Amino acid sequence: MKKGNISVQTENIFPIIKKFLYSDQEIFLRELVSNAIDATSKLKAMARKGEYKGALGDLTIDVIIDKDAKTLTIRDQGIGMSQEEVMKYLNQVAFSSASDFLEKYKDDINIIGHFGLGFYSAFMVADKVVVETRSCKKGEKAVTWICAGNPEYEIGESDKEIRGTDIILHISEDSSEFLEENRIEELLNKYCKFLPYPIRFGTKKEFVSEGEGEDAEQKEVEVDNIINETEPAWKKQPSDLTDEDYKAFYDKLYPFSPPPLFWIHLNIDYPFNLTGILYFPKLNNGLEVQRNKIQLYSNQVYVTDDVKEIVPEFLTLLHGVIDSPDIPLNVSRSYLQSDSNVRKITGYITKKVADKLHELYKKERESFESKWEDLGVFIKYGMISDEKFHERAIKFALLQNVDGDFTPVEEYKDKVKELQTDKHNKVVFLYTNQPDHHDSFIQSAKQRGYDVLKFDTIIDNHYMQHLEHKLGDVTFVRVDSDTVDNLVQKDEETESVLSEKDQEKVKTYFEKVVSENPGTMVQLKPLSPEDDPVVITRPEFMRRMKEMQAVQGGGMDLPDSLQVVVNTNHPLVSGKLVRAKSEERREEIASYLYNLALLNQQMLKGSDLTAFVKKSLDMLSK
Repeated sequence: MKKGNISVQTENIFPIIKKFLYSDQEIFLRELVSNAIDATSKLKAMARKGEYKGALGDLTIDVIIDKDAKTLTIRDQGIGMSQEEVMKYLNQVAFSSASDFLEKYKDDINIIGHFGLGFYSAFMVADKVVVETRSCKKGEKAVTWICAGNPEYEIGESDKEIRGTDIILHISEDSSEFLEENRIEELLNKYCKFLPYPIRFGTKKEFVSEGEGEDAEQKEVEVDNIINETEPAWKKQPSDLTDEDYKAFYDKLYPFSPPPLFWIHLNIDYPFNLTGILYFPKLNNGLEVQRNKIQLYSNQVYVTDDVKEIVPEFLTLLHGVIDSPDIPLNVSRSYLQSDSNVRKITGYITKKVADKLHELYKKERESFESKWEDLGVFIKYGMISDEKFHERAIKFALLQNVDGDFTPVEEYKDKVKELQTDKHNKVVFLYTNQPDHHDSFIQSAKQRGYDVLKFDTIIDNHYMQHLEHKLGDVTFVRVDSDTVDNLVQKDEETESVLSEKDQEKVKTYFEKVVSENPGTMVQLKPLSPEDDPVVITRPEFMRRMKEMQAVQGGGMDLPDSLQVVVNTNHPLVSGKLVRAKSEERREEIASYLYNLALLNQQMLKGSDLTAFVKKSLDMLSK
């Protein structure tokens, strides 16, 4: 046996590897299995070029636990290493054999292991690492390399007879979890589920049918426990996949999830390499719970589900897989670095998603509208957060009114501007976020030929402001923000049937009624006799400020500013109230009409509501 020192800059390299190199200890298994995949890929590349002429045989990679020996072994039958290669690649930290091989075979193969430190992740969980390897080259002897987690190593001949490499980890006491079968199978399923060569982790029992028809019997047999699917859907051509194939793959990624709305198959090889499938899930008006569902792979090796550096934030609402060898990763492969390739990939994915949505809108308009409850949240979020997506999405972003009719934004503006333009020459988009709550306001608006939109998702406050900014000549006003006649430009004012003296009296009665509610203003308006006698409105600006504050949390406690609008042309005001025989009766009618308006806005609660109901029953019984 020869002895030597590994070429490192400091003797403290192993404690650094053990504690700080990777964000999670479990990454070691991904790195070592990835190395085994590389070794197998290299062998196939050499065979294709005629540089290896032997039989390839079984290329399955084995992961083996020996609890008695406290070892975990990763075994491949790939290219193997000679003693010279072991000295070169294992003894020089941060010098990867993949780099040399890539240079020679760059047009022929994709190699995962760009980082020489990948192998040394083994020392995060092992007190000692033994490498038994035999090169595929004729005449080379098998080699043993042993290192106990310090710069000293031993190297010598091995009795290994077959081609390939065994990495044997002597698991340390504080990492004993990695000797448990359930834990290793969990990690293999997480990181290695779609690797291109079979990964075998022992055996499992399955039931198979023997015989035919009624005589068939179920027999339990032991079979290889193959962890991975070597040809996942995203590596196939879209023409080779059916809708059922896409749905089945989604079920593998997200078991027990509702089926996706639709999907986009990504496949590009210039100016960068990228494949993948992105699924549109059912959002159900939710944003946060949907994040971190896109899985990033590098040549089928799982890297992370935190893809915000690659995918625009709004696209993190999608589910699926992105696989690209061109995305730069740091040593842990867990964090992404921004560079020109990443920016190109981001732009490409955004364009593909927008193109797919536009295609669905044009070709399957009815289906597109039926999915709007889910698509709308996604599209609105995208338009707010990504300028380029907004430019594309404005063509298919829909507005839905309370009757369930859908209209693209620009068309809608043209549709309503004749009737719904205010005195500032802005087109008024009336909307409600609670159609049932605002029904009386909606009906009043519709009677005048106005259209009312439904904006009831968690993102709509931001989206309305976004559209106001982008369109310039549009303003959104909630249908209860003012009396409907005040929301748009009127040709002429309606005259009040009351004299100025009677109007002053009416105002006095209502001001007395609302005096206990600070911030509440009384306003008299000569509306149509068919309109409600009293309407409570909330100024649009102040209400939006309060809602934005509620979403963001904290900040100033803004007053709840209300307008009590008294319709002086309603018979209950111009007749019953004004002609009442006593001051007490007039105040009683004013109070009743005010409470009725509060009830209509669902603002009458608690003891006030109880008293109002009792008062109503008393009136009916007289």
